[in-house]
Amino acid sequence: MSLNKRIRKKPVGKMSNQKEYPKLTMEQAIDLVIAGKSAEGLRERTLKDYRKDWKYFVLWLQKNYEIESVDELSPQVFRDYINYLKYDAPKYDGHKYIQSEQGIGLSDTTINIRLRVYRAMFNFLEREDLIEVNPMSGVRLLKQDIDLTNCFTDEEVKEVLKQPNQRDYVGFRDYVAMILLLDSGIRANELLSLQAGDIDFQTRFITLGGEKNKNRKPRIVPISAHTVKLLLQLINENKKHFSTDRIFLSSYGEPLGQNHFNKRLKYYADKAGIKDKKVTAHVYRHTWAKNMTLNGCDAFTLQKMGGWSDIRTMRRYIQMDTDDLRKSHDTFSPVMKMVTKKR
Repeated sequence: MSLNKRIRKKPVGKMSNQKEYPKLTMEQAIDLVIAGKSAEGLRERTLKDYRKDWKYFVLWLQKNYEIESVDELSPQVFRDYINYLKYDAPKYDGHKYIQSEQGIGLSDTTINIRLRVYRAMFNFLEREDLIEVNPMSGVRLLKQDIDLTNCFTDEEVKEVLKQPNQRDYVGFRDYVAMILLLDSGIRANELLSLQAGDIDFQTRFITLGGEKNKNRKPRIVPISAHTVKLLLQLINENKKHFSTDRIFLSSYGEPLGQNHFNKRLKYYADKAGIKDKKVTAHVYRHTWAKNMTLNGCDAFTLQKMGGWSDIRTMRRYIQMDTDDLRKSHDTFSPVMKMVTKKR
């Protein structure tokens, strides 16, 4: 026989203790998030991306829903938005320099970047007791296939390094940058912000302060004697014409922008006949990580040099293709060593 549960009766005339939450407009929500994240120390570039990605969502929302406050948002609204991004959104829509006639449907990577921003925003609002229900709590990131073609082959590296005209300042600068990327695995923003004082030419180490790193942790990165020689040549050339300690400059002595730098890398890849790869500085980082692993570098040393806070992130950089797997197997298989060994 089941026991009857006592039901607590609510006294008549008593004030309700239920918490009331503010009705935040879309603009108020992003303003509160930006203020809070700024106080937490997020970089200006990250805050700018928050505003940009939120603006994309709000513009879509205004065209498809009559929603004025964030408490009206639900997981289904965000799932509808995901479907729009994946199947209907024009690529490069609203871009300053690229025409939007580039096709329909954004990549899974781009969609997940936006979803991470929205998740961080609503986690903040929930943590600050500004919303009762988090509409992103049940929304998952898109599952992504691992790309095994996101790095150069040895032949492609040889071809792309032939392309810069090293007798020209811009060509030599780009060649030095490409060598440094392949030798150190540093990120594009880390490379472009390098100053002569960041490099110890005797010990052959680059010191990257926390303000230059993605995860804000300082690290030192070793480089080869060949790379040191090229960097010294570039620094000496800069001193003849410019009065700045930055190493990678435009032909007018101005800091080199990341978008422009990536365009230069793509230009050389096109000249080398490299197709079906989205060539940016990130491809050089993948190539560095993969080859360091193939050449015997252990995972923890690689993680420290590359500046990854999570080894799971690093693993995405060192995917092997079938040729690499075949070579490794033939080298390390116990059958090759013990069974087929000549007697």
